[in-house]
Amino acid sequence: QVQLVESGGGSVQAGGSLRLSCAAFGYAFNTYCVGWFRQAPGKEREGVATASPGGRTTYADSVKGRFTISKDNVKNTLYLQMNSLKPDDTAMYYCAADLTRLSRCSSDDSSYNYWGQGTQVTVSS
Repeated sequence: QVQLVESGGGSVQAGGSLRLSCAAFGYAFNTYCVGWFRQAPGKEREGVATASPGGRTTYADSVKGRFTISKDNVKNTLYLQMNSLKPDDTAMYYCAADLTRLSRCSSDDSSYNYWGQGTQVTVSS
């Protein structure tokens, strides 16, 4: 059974950093597309970053240059390093896996069929 478990959220002041982790269980993590998504109160869920098995990454314009998605294939874990955080980054963050796609990872959440429980990130000004 595929399971994704996030950790690493918390509260931080603007300009600070956090690193989110997502441990995967039940499948070989590096075989399909994975991504980070977020949902702020009253807003739709949006794609933050994706990573393909081949190592190609994509980022939302709002986080380019500040966030980095990476994988540890030995630990079967996905990371999101978030630097220079802004109050607008406040949201529930989710990791997700698309076990139907090997490349050209989508930033559309409807493409992803496995989700973690989410971890809250709060950035104060």
